[in-house]
Amino acid sequence: MLSQAVNLGDVAHAIQLALAPVFLLTGIAGILNVMAGRLARIIDRGRQLTERPVSESMMRLGNVDLELASLERRRHLASSAITACTFSALLVCTVIAALFVEVLLQVELRGLVGLVFTGSTLALVIGLAFFLREVHLATQTVRIPVSKGDH
Repeated sequence: MLSQAVNLGDVAHAIQLALAPVFLLTGIAGILNVMAGRLARIIDRGRQLTERPVSESMMRLGNVDLELASLERRRHLASSAITACTFSALLVCTVIAALFVEVLLQVELRGLVGLVFTGSTLALVIGLAFFLREVHLATQTVRIPVSKGDH
């Protein structure tokens, strides 16, 4: 059962401490939304290339196999980015829960909270690095032809 020493001031303080990680969680959710959108477009393009007849010119140039290989690499990077950012969000949720457990049970969890928050930040950095690599790969592999009159 909860300790009688827990008062509303302690709970209010725990809510204040948990507010910053909640905003971080909201930001991560937005990033995940963007990443999921990119992954969906990669998958849609891969399906388009494999499920529909491809023009003879693309087949002769061998562009289909090259583009499919690029899409597979991008799919893997986007999936890894989503996994790392989702793990980061789970760790943020753990931080929030630990902050409340610390107040409600009056146990010292500062070291654990710091470690888990650091892990969350590292997972987010890794996820963003995978995402940056996927975006870079996309910009390197897709060329938009520009006619001379468009300059």
